[in-house]
Amino acid sequence: MTTARRPTRQQSAVIEQLGATEDFTSAQDLHARLREEGAKVGLATVYRTLSALAAAGEVDTIRTDEGEAVYRRCSTGHHHHLVCRSCGRTVEIEGPDVERWADRVAAEHGFTDLAHTLEIFGTCTDCPR
Repeated sequence: MTTARRPTRQQSAVIEQLGATEDFTSAQDLHARLREEGAKVGLATVYRTLSALAAAGEVDTIRTDEGEAVYRRCSTGHHHHLVCRSCGRTVEIEGPDVERWADRVAAEHGFTDLAHTLEIFGTCTDCPR
């Protein structure tokens, strides 16, 4: 967590738990896992920590089909995600064709300084259809 001061014990617990989670997770689920492990961390602290991490670019945030924000520590560098709607399994992908398309469309319309995100939702092979 990029801050001027060291993270608190509770914030460190949130960061550690998020780092141990491979797929996107909600603040509520993260909080429940912390409580199961005996950590005394309030839900508000989980939300504030995740918000600060997202603002600092240290976690990716996406919205589920239901509109819920979910979070994941990801690799550095620009990438996209394949996300299973059923189990939440997430795969980081690169999309050079998407990048070229975005650059071309932006140039056609006179846009510069581009930024974009792309999440593709589907059902993974491990989940019933």
